[in-house]
Amino acid sequence: MILTAFLPHAKAQLQEDLIQFSGMVLDGSEEMLAPVPYTNIVVKGKGRGTYSDFSGFFSIVVEKGDEIQFSAIGYKTETMVIPDSLEDSRYSLVQLLTRDTINLPVAVIFPWPSREHFRLEFLAMDVTTEMQRRAAENVAEESLRRMRNEVGMDGNENADYYLRQQASNYYYIGQTPPMNIFNPIAWKQFFDAWKRGDFKKKE
Repeated sequence: MILTAFLPHAKAQLQEDLIQFSGMVLDGSEEMLAPVPYTNIVVKGKGRGTYSDFSGFFSIVVEKGDEIQFSAIGYKTETMVIPDSLEDSRYSLVQLLTRDTINLPVAVIFPWPSREHFRLEFLAMDVTTEMQRRAAENVAEESLRRMRNEVGMDGNENADYYLRQQASNYYYIGQTPPMNIFNPIAWKQFFDAWKRGDFKKKE
């Protein structure tokens, strides 16, 4: 009987300690604050966490007194503690991260001993008609369009695209994602494509 009476009280106490913790992670290294996407946000000692989306926003359920760790590649790790004295069930924070990289001075390497020698050799260069024709072909719009269509994405681009998809999927967990059928911009793009004849069968 005593255990039955104690359980509702313990459950109510646990719900009072839960906090909806959300906020933004920004780059505080410069005057213009920029979001830090895909920042790891970990509740220390409890083995769970989340990460910020592409715009730096995050949201996670924590408990009062939890220690939160923010870490991202190229930034110093920061920690903060959820206050015990919170009376509301929501807590917001803007967390600033500082860069942890060393920028080396720009090094310009020339195949000639000095700038003066490079200038003389450049002016004396004999550009043949064949070289001019090849250069014009390389920068032609048709060649550039073909390269854009044929050259695949590298590892960094693929990883960034995948993380954006994951962040978008996680952002709408537990709710219905927006549908483009109600998006007026998508309808305008559809009608513009229809007028251009994009849906006509090409021979």
